[in-house]
Amino acid sequence: MQAFLTTLIMVSIMLLCAVPGYVLVKAGAVKADNISAFSKVLMYICQPALTLYSFNKADFTRELGINLLIFFAVITFVQLLFLGLFFFIFRKKQHDIKYRITTVATVLSNCSFLGVPLLEAIFPLSPNVAAYSMMYFLSMNLLGWTLVSAVITHDRKYISVKTVFINPAVLSIAVALPFFFTGFKISAENGQFLGQLDNMIMILGKMTTPLCMIIMGMRLATVRIRSLFTCGLQYLAVAINQIVFPLCALGILMLLHVDKELMLCMYIMCACPVASVVQNYAEILGEGQDIAANTVLLGALFSIATLPVLALLI
Repeated sequence: MQAFLTTLIMVSIMLLCAVPGYVLVKAGAVKADNISAFSKVLMYICQPALTLYSFNKADFTRELGINLLIFFAVITFVQLLFLGLFFFIFRKKQHDIKYRITTVATVLSNCSFLGVPLLEAIFPLSPNVAAYSMMYFLSMNLLGWTLVSAVITHDRKYISVKTVFINPAVLSIAVALPFFFTGFKISAENGQFLGQLDNMIMILGKMTTPLCMIIMGMRLATVRIRSLFTCGLQYLAVAINQIVFPLCALGILMLLHVDKELMLCMYIMCACPVASVVQNYAEILGEGQDIAANTVLLGALFSIATLPVLALLI
């Protein structure tokens, strides 16, 4: 029950962060054409800072290193499984951007922007949970900048070695891992400069959740509210993403008899609403912005019910 209450409170507070974005657009202070610029700040600045912050908190051990690799392998497999399944189901309709967005929206979870603060609230005494979230984020972004981008644009040029290694997620983790493996902390313990750098990284990293929700509020202000509830594909994507996907992942993890903390972290992150990066990718790639925004918004609204209820299984 404690997990239920914690999750309910956290999701409610996060959704309130969308209000300023909604007001800014409705008041004309921010134009709809500028939303993609906010998305780039989120993906290219705040998210890499969150990656550095997360690994800087964790303490590397051999057991944790093995668990992180297991986590990465399992979540990558489950995401590929669902992507492949729904790409096959919609294979004759992939010319329609609505079905392409739905295909990726069934899989991508808000594991980082919402997952990190949620995990820290549920497991306040475990510094490793943030590191697990970054392995999820790495896996999701390796797929996002390649396979997912190719599905959204219907263009295979995104599936390349270059896009696998040259993207914000991989580059930020490449910077963070040497510090993580060696145990060197970016903190005041190692000098005043590093202490201030740590504060800067923490502030930028903590901005991911409110900025993510502000962008969501901005997008909500640009759509007709009725459109959120009239498309069956959006309901399908949300139901698969926020109910079927996490339960499937939990079942696989139980069969593998993995570490309990690993299992619970992955389950909670899989249960997070449809990833805001679905909208961000659509904004950056210039296709399917409306259906992506509506699906993300609908998922966020339903998460106030789905996340706490699924948390009862913990």
